[in-house]
Amino acid sequence: MINAIILINAERTKINSVAEQLVNLNGITEVYSVSGRFDLVAVIRLPHTEELAELITEKVVQVDGITKTESMVAFKTLSKSDLAGMFDLGN
Repeated sequence: MINAIILINAERTKINSVAEQLVNLNGITEVYSVSGRFDLVAVIRLPHTEELAELITEKVVQVDGITKTESMVAFKTLSKSDLAGMFDLGN
């Protein structure tokens, strides 16, 4: 499983439209509207690296209203629920 994050800047009048277009793409599981340097954060979960490359280079680039992106691939995923499960003794 490949996990990645795309930080996105969008035209001010198209932020909601960009978010709606992104969340409808296969592999993007969540899109967050955020404060700070970027307008949106898209979370990607895909089974294969090839699908990630296709999503970013062929589909995300076609979304109308995006002005800038920065992509990050996760090497390792940790969450509170993952850690809790490691110590679960079957209760």
